[in-house]
Amino acid sequence: MNIKIHRGTHQIGGCVTEYEYNGWHLFVDYGEELPGSPKSGDLQVECLTHGDLSKSALLITHYHGDHIGSITKLPKDLRIFMGKIGRDIQMELSDHLKLVDGVHQEMLDHLQTVKTFEPGKQFEWGDFKIMPVTVDHSAFDAYAFKIEADGVSAFHTGDFRTHGFRSSVLPNVIDKFIGEVDYVVCEATNVARPNAASQPEHDLQNEYQDLFAKNKGNIVYVSSTNIDRLFGLYHAARNAGRVFIIDKYQKRMMDIATQRDSMWGKSRLYKFKDNYEPFVLSIVNGEFWMNDKFKALLNDKGYVLIARSNPRFDKFIAEIPGDKQMYLSMWDGYVDKSKAAYNEKLAKSLSDRFLYKHTSGHCDMNSLRDVFRLLHPKALIPIHTDAPEKFAELFSDEWPVVVLDDGDGIAPISESIADAYYAMVTCGKQIRKCVGYMGSKEDALSILSHTVFHPDKQTKYEIREEEDSMSTCRASGLLSELHKN
Repeated sequence: MNIKIHRGTHQIGGCVTEYEYNGWHLFVDYGEELPGSPKSGDLQVECLTHGDLSKSALLITHYHGDHIGSITKLPKDLRIFMGKIGRDIQMELSDHLKLVDGVHQEMLDHLQTVKTFEPGKQFEWGDFKIMPVTVDHSAFDAYAFKIEADGVSAFHTGDFRTHGFRSSVLPNVIDKFIGEVDYVVCEATNVARPNAASQPEHDLQNEYQDLFAKNKGNIVYVSSTNIDRLFGLYHAARNAGRVFIIDKYQKRMMDIATQRDSMWGKSRLYKFKDNYEPFVLSIVNGEFWMNDKFKALLNDKGYVLIARSNPRFDKFIAEIPGDKQMYLSMWDGYVDKSKAAYNEKLAKSLSDRFLYKHTSGHCDMNSLRDVFRLLHPKALIPIHTDAPEKFAELFSDEWPVVVLDDGDGIAPISESIADAYYAMVTCGKQIRKCVGYMGSKEDALSILSHTVFHPDKQTKYEIREEEDSMSTCRASGLLSELHKN
């Protein structure tokens, strides 16, 4: 099975990974590059953007733009697979924005033909077996995949975290549906961000509850597609005795998560409590409706308003009497002038009177290590990161880390195949790791040339050929010397 990273080895967002075996092609994600990242332009990949697509398919991990945003550039006859709830959220988002940006109408057209899968139910594409499992992320209905072919398995993590509302089930999910794998193709967003907030969502909700109880007027700027955060804020407002106010678009987003056929429909988190439905704003003559009676209600009960940075919300907020506490509950780079993603409208709406209350949608490094230990991989392959060398520095004490450049790949084969070459790394007399079984000495040298393992020590490599039950050494030396070559 060939594993190639077309984009994402040295940047966050816009990742495209290919798994290929016996002429069948399975791609994961085709999103937009993030503001401020190096731009490679429209990525052209044989059997994905052009060429024979009859044996090609694309898996989408979740609906964030850096993972799905460029599928409008792909041929419409390419088969695309995605989670059902995630697809519905993207459709609602694109329907809401289609008059603002025409690309969202194109997105809606593409989504009509997207096939959906179910978590925990394996499906096949040609010679590939694919097991999708839900992971916790700031995008609802996000997925990781176990991908198998030719006796080789990889766990493609997608974006995930271990501090969300639903993260506690991940070890059981791995045990039941994934097991041990040969390789982990892993997101490493926060590897160079030791200060990235990884506060548990439960704790964040409790903090908001205390703040809402303290302040009568509360206005929270949060992504309308961050479903978990929206429901956390709803419960915090309810427990604080405040009126929870959203508009019709936000209500539709929250309703998607409560669908009866959704696996999350039975969760108490995604249910509106009896006698405490959100107050849904109405639009009259292009503006949110408000009268004196409504103002009196807000003054009496207090409120939590979920806002977006646009003139309609700005005007509505200005007309609400009394003191107001503003909150930012998304990445603070949007209001940092030094960042490429700076949003002037959002910064203006918040002014300088806001509290920053947010937690990351990505995994911290200690938790990432715990996940790797559950999977027992031969090697790790970092993607979705601007610091792969830092990732290798952190984790090569326990696993070989294969650091690739865009366009590079590896070609492992089943260890049961005769005449295989297996690539080993050794450190001292006790530590020996097999990085993979390859079909040729050249493929074995290739993976070793990208492998980092105990770089602070004299790590050696060895390539052995298995032939007729005999093992013969075909190459050996210092791993550092192989890197130089």
